[in-house]
Amino acid sequence: MAREHMHLAFSAHLSGAHQGSWRDRATREGADVDVRSFHEIAQIAERGLFDLVFVADSPAVRSEPREVYSRIQHFTNVLEPLTALTAMAAVTSRIGLGGTASTSFYEPFNVGRLFASLDHISGGRAAWNVVTTATDFAAKNFGLDRMPAHADRYRRAREFIEVVLGFWGTWEDGAFLYDKEGGRLFDPDKLHPLEYSGEFFQIKGGALNLEPTPQGRPVVIQAGASEAGKALAAETADVVFGVGKDIATAKAFYDDVKGRLRSFGRGESSLKILSGVSLIVKPTKAEAEDTLARLDGLVHDDVLRQGVAMDLETDLSHLSLDDHVPASILPKQGNLHTEYFNTLVTAIREKNPTLRELGRMNHRGNDTLLGTPQQIADELEERFAAKSADGFMFQFPLQPEGLSDFVELVVPELQRRGLFRTAYAGATLRDHLELPHLSPRAQTDSAGA
Repeated sequence: MAREHMHLAFSAHLSGAHQGSWRDRATREGADVDVRSFHEIAQIAERGLFDLVFVADSPAVRSEPREVYSRIQHFTNVLEPLTALTAMAAVTSRIGLGGTASTSFYEPFNVGRLFASLDHISGGRAAWNVVTTATDFAAKNFGLDRMPAHADRYRRAREFIEVVLGFWGTWEDGAFLYDKEGGRLFDPDKLHPLEYSGEFFQIKGGALNLEPTPQGRPVVIQAGASEAGKALAAETADVVFGVGKDIATAKAFYDDVKGRLRSFGRGESSLKILSGVSLIVKPTKAEAEDTLARLDGLVHDDVLRQGVAMDLETDLSHLSLDDHVPASILPKQGNLHTEYFNTLVTAIREKNPTLRELGRMNHRGNDTLLGTPQQIADELEERFAAKSADGFMFQFPLQPEGLSDFVELVVPELQRRGLFRTAYAGATLRDHLELPHLSPRAQTDSAGA
């Protein structure tokens, strides 16, 4: 029996996935709005046989305190994901193309049509990352003072996904006849307008004006680590971006989410969990450590403080970086990124770090792995063998350097160990992920009531 292969994805972050990386001498100015930079990383990753390139998003500029945010590259000047992914589709032929679209600020029809269009354009490589959005800056762009409560956002998200799946099931395979002699464009018996009645959405006879996609339907990704997020993922997702701070944390998350699948009539292989890992690989570990130290040194003190304040959902401007964060000023619970909130609160209560120390440890669930190709491969193999992940979702502190280093140095080592493919076995993202191609009518009959 052939050894199982890990699945690999990465988050684009053209200016690098580190708060100091945009200031580094190696980072291109304006890379996040330069289509040539997107072309380059997609082609590098496809050369490395990655399953997926992923474009994250936040539909907002963080504007207050303006002086602080003027020092942070956090989705401040970036292309919209579907636009960037379509550009990458034109210069690649195999790699999967995933992007974020929020259930709080889109409408289901728009998401269904956009990602179905990308699936057609790319020949079956599209993936939608479902998020509920977790910033009040975004709320203001859509006429709200703040985001709705966490539980409300996830109830809407669940309905939203059901409606999108319903739109993707509008047409049966072979519905479009193009019968010029008989004058029939499509078979009317293979059109199924959507009827849906829920708390948030009422669809009366809606239909997507686009035939079934090459994958049957695009891949659905989830990244929520809260209880509501894990429940939604187990019910609806094809891929989950998991917590990966260490093997124990990653395995606990993996076992938790996989353990929920049976209650939804799903087998373990129907959902792939890609554990989040930030890494720097260099020919020597000292070079990797020096790279991270250089980036850490580029993070302004105000940025360090604001990163913690954002995830703790509280004002820390009155504290110096050498002060300890008193538990008395913390909210009782997080409403935005609850996993990040809980991690920092636990650290405050158990370790009583200074604000500076808390800022340095605030990697949002992912410590940065540093090492040689062999050391990085050892760590990934250990995590994979422990069944803490089906693969990995990488963030590279520097781009395109980090991705290129991984493809040139680590991919051959993983291949030598029999842990990663040596060629693409299929043409679609579902092929790469070893997920079934679905009938366009799958999961639509039970949607709505």
